[in-house]
Amino acid sequence: MIEWLQGLPPLVVYVTVLLVVGVESVGVPLPGETVLIGAALLAGQGVVSPVTVAVCAALSAAVGDTVGYLLGRRYGDRLFAWAGRRSPKHLGPDKLAAAQALMEKHGTWAVFLGRFVALLRIMAGPLAGSLGMPYRRFAVANWSGAVLWAGATTAVVVALGAAAEELLGRISTGGLVAIAAVAVVAVVVLRVRVRRRRLQRQSDGG
Repeated sequence: MIEWLQGLPPLVVYVTVLLVVGVESVGVPLPGETVLIGAALLAGQGVVSPVTVAVCAALSAAVGDTVGYLLGRRYGDRLFAWAGRRSPKHLGPDKLAAAQALMEKHGTWAVFLGRFVALLRIMAGPLAGSLGMPYRRFAVANWSGAVLWAGATTAVVVALGAAAEELLGRISTGGLVAIAAVAVVAVVVLRVRVRRRRLQRQSDGG
C-alpha cells in the first residue's frame, strides 16, 4: 500500500484516507485500515503530517459510521440482504450473524472496540442502527472509538515503522476476543454493583 501512496501528493493522501476509511465505515468492504497504515508509514518518513492523517482517519471513520447507523436504522434487514448479495465473502449471512450476535450482546462496547476488528469496523454502524441502539450511546462509542483507533494506529506505525503492520494485524485478529473479555468484565462489575446497591437498600430499610 505504501508503494502506491508514495507517488501521491500529500493532499491526495489525506483525501484518500478520508474517502476509503469513510466509505468502509458506512458498510462497504474497503481496506480502510490498510490505507491508514500506509499513510502513517509515509508520516513516519516525513512525507505527510501524522496529526493530519490521524484527524482525517478519525473524522471519516466517525462520520462514515454515523451514515451507516442512519442507513441501518431506516432500511435494516433489507440493507444487509442487499449487501450480502453484493459482497458474500465479506458480508455473507455467517459474517452478519456473528457481528449481529456481538452487537446484541455487547452493545456500545462492540461499537467502541469494533473499530479495531475488520468485520465490526464495516458493520458496526448499520448494525447499531438496525438494532435500535439509542443514538447518544452510539455516538459516544463511535466517536471515542474512531479517535482512539486513528490516533493509536498512526502513533504505533510512526513509532515502529514497517514492523507495525504485522503487530496491528495481530491486534485485529484478536480483537473479537478483546471485545468479549472487556464486555464480560463490564457485565460482572455492573451486576456486582447492582447487587450491592440492592443489599444496601434492604439493609437501610430494615
